[in-house]
Amino acid sequence: MLNSATPDVVAALSAALPSLRFIDDNAKYLEEPRGRYVGQGVVVAPADTAEVAAVVKFCSENALAVVPYAGGTGLVGGQIMEDGIVPIVLSMERMTQIRDVFPSENVLVCDAGCILADVQNAAAEVDRLFPLSLASEGSARIGGLLATNAGGLNVLRYGNARAQVLGLEVVTAQGEVLNGLTRLRKDNTGYDLRDLMIGSEGSLGIITAAALKLVPQPSAEGTAMMVVPSPIAALDLLSMAQSRIGEGISAFELIGRQGLEFLDEVGPDVVKPFETHPDWCVLIDLGLPAGLDPQAALENLFVEASEAGIVTDGVIAQSQQQRHDFWNIRESIPAANKRIGSVSSHDISVPLSKIADYIVEGRNNLANIADFRVNCFGHLGDGNLHFNVFPAKGKSRSDYEHLRGDVKKCVHDLVHKYNGSVSAEHGVGRLKVEDLERYSDPVKLQMMRAIKDALDPKGIMNPGAVLRAR
Repeated sequence: MLNSATPDVVAALSAALPSLRFIDDNAKYLEEPRGRYVGQGVVVAPADTAEVAAVVKFCSENALAVVPYAGGTGLVGGQIMEDGIVPIVLSMERMTQIRDVFPSENVLVCDAGCILADVQNAAAEVDRLFPLSLASEGSARIGGLLATNAGGLNVLRYGNARAQVLGLEVVTAQGEVLNGLTRLRKDNTGYDLRDLMIGSEGSLGIITAAALKLVPQPSAEGTAMMVVPSPIAALDLLSMAQSRIGEGISAFELIGRQGLEFLDEVGPDVVKPFETHPDWCVLIDLGLPAGLDPQAALENLFVEASEAGIVTDGVIAQSQQQRHDFWNIRESIPAANKRIGSVSSHDISVPLSKIADYIVEGRNNLANIADFRVNCFGHLGDGNLHFNVFPAKGKSRSDYEHLRGDVKKCVHDLVHKYNGSVSAEHGVGRLKVEDLERYSDPVKLQMMRAIKDALDPKGIMNPGAVLRAR
């Protein structure tokens, strides 16, 4: 429990660490992207791991909260602390070094403040791929992505962030450094502290560097958009594609009519492949090794799926520009959502065989509450839907603010009924602490609390994120 604060934190911290950089223009660090949370804090930007450790040690000795801040793109309030003792907000923005690249090992070692796109580019320079990919990759930082176990577009093939990490360097709640930057793929020496830290959202320690897995660049890529009559047909198409193409499928995204209509309504402007918006379509991306033709694979899939009644229309990208245009549709949908303004947004996962039932029942249940528009889209291949609820046309989210809690409970209760998760890839943050308590196994919560108390006995590490502060 935090129970004291240094009267003049800035002066005391400056005296203890004269070289530490403070950020005075700190407004962007204290508000999350959707504008739901406005925080507080003294923002500092350490230059290296040693300074991070020194800051955390200072905070431990003075019972000050530490809130790690990476790219600020998180959507569940994990980087924002609204109340309580004013925290130290620890920005990783100066820690951007690519420490080393080992092409023969398919490993890249980097600071936690590296922007994802820069890591992708560093991998490409040695003809490798770092496959973690998401819409915010131009601003999201590695530390935050690992702290939230981010998902993204390529989970179907490569797994979540956790699957792409070999080792971590971490600053503990006592200001010590865990030197775990192993490049080994097999190390069976006790508890896996790496996996414990990934997904902990800074509540157990601060990730300062990572050894990341790289993979060979695909020799040939192909992309298609195919129209399907229903989410059930989309799942049938996924099954057919996996049986014909196997591990060559990098992404399989579900897009609904509502998302396309939002793009028409508020932008961004995108090139749309179909004259009339389909009720449902899927975006399929392939990456194949030398000797295999993704264009032929997609053509064969389309023909077979059409004959089976699974697909009713489709376009296969004939150029890199057209491939980019297809992906631009999918990646622009979150921007359109933000411009419309959601009543409540949900990052959920349910078993693949239950997705179609969930979509139908979820929409029906919401219609019993009010006249909403539902934009359902997402990573169908791994069962992750963004099931976002919006005002009826001509209304704003302020007209429904009193129903926001009812909407979230409606969506999440149904997720629980279907044995799903209320957080598929965004994390828990502060937004979903109550949901974690409501839906999780009580034994799981007890074990999580025991781990938190053991590693952070003073409760200074991102208090209120993942677990309720006490």
